[in-house]
Amino acid sequence: MAFKEDAAQWFMSLQDDICNALCEADGGSLYQEDIWERPGGGGGRSRAFKGGTVIEKGGVNFSAVHGATPEKILAAFQLDKADFFATGVSIVIHPISPLVPIIHMNVRYFEMSNGTYWFGGGIDLTPLYVNKEDAQDFHRTLKSVCDAHHSSYYAEFKKWADDYFYIPHRQETRGIGGIFFDRLAATDTISKAARWAFVQSVGQAFASFYTRIMRKNSAYPYTEAQTEWQKIRRGRYVEFNLVYDAGTKFGLETDGRTESILMSMPPVAHWAYSHQVLPGSHEQQTLDLLKKGIDWV
Repeated sequence: MAFKEDAAQWFMSLQDDICNALCEADGGSLYQEDIWERPGGGGGRSRAFKGGTVIEKGGVNFSAVHGATPEKILAAFQLDKADFFATGVSIVIHPISPLVPIIHMNVRYFEMSNGTYWFGGGIDLTPLYVNKEDAQDFHRTLKSVCDAHHSSYYAEFKKWADDYFYIPHRQETRGIGGIFFDRLAATDTISKAARWAFVQSVGQAFASFYTRIMRKNSAYPYTEAQTEWQKIRRGRYVEFNLVYDAGTKFGLETDGRTESILMSMPPVAHWAYSHQVLPGSHEQQTLDLLKKGIDWV
């Protein structure tokens, strides 16, 4: 079996494992599954969560698509003309409680018929109220995953996430970052198998961390004012995904399934005109921490 087929099978298994873990931690969440085909080649399996006790809306999507590489993609990545194959899992979870953070993860593999290939992905956390202990727990978890594979990974990929998950027109990061990486191929010192093992470790780290924070933070009470702040912060999430996110653009430009691509959008978001927070408030404390370069470890 070719590597790309092995990778697709592994990503499908990862989707199953994560969905099972989320359902168990939520205690009442169910998902709707859609099997779809891409007109240009391939397809996927989308699982949409809604109506849970912790998860208000979420998606855990698998895809394996192929076909002629669109001209926009060839130009953007300066690639020679050839067919492509792309497979992976993408996740976004929007909780009910404003005290449970939004989380995103994507792990993927891309190859072309001319031999070009790479891995990409990452995982980042978007708390509506930054809890420093949770932020440290998250980054220490990621550092442990990275350090098991290469001593340079965490620092390099954390900076990449800080730079990537940034909203220039707001001059703030989307959340507390995480790790982000793209176009990872073999080098003189790192094999393709080693890159693949790292991507697998990132995917496997998701469920244990997030279900832990789901269970802990969903037990805390919250106010209507905090729910209103949640909606405003969700608006920032929408702004990033629709204006800057490369995955959204790639999916739409390769004729991906629109419903699956836009599953990352929150169920409700607000844009309050010239919204201001009170000095010294928890909201202000969160805004003060939405910056690049914070050492959470």
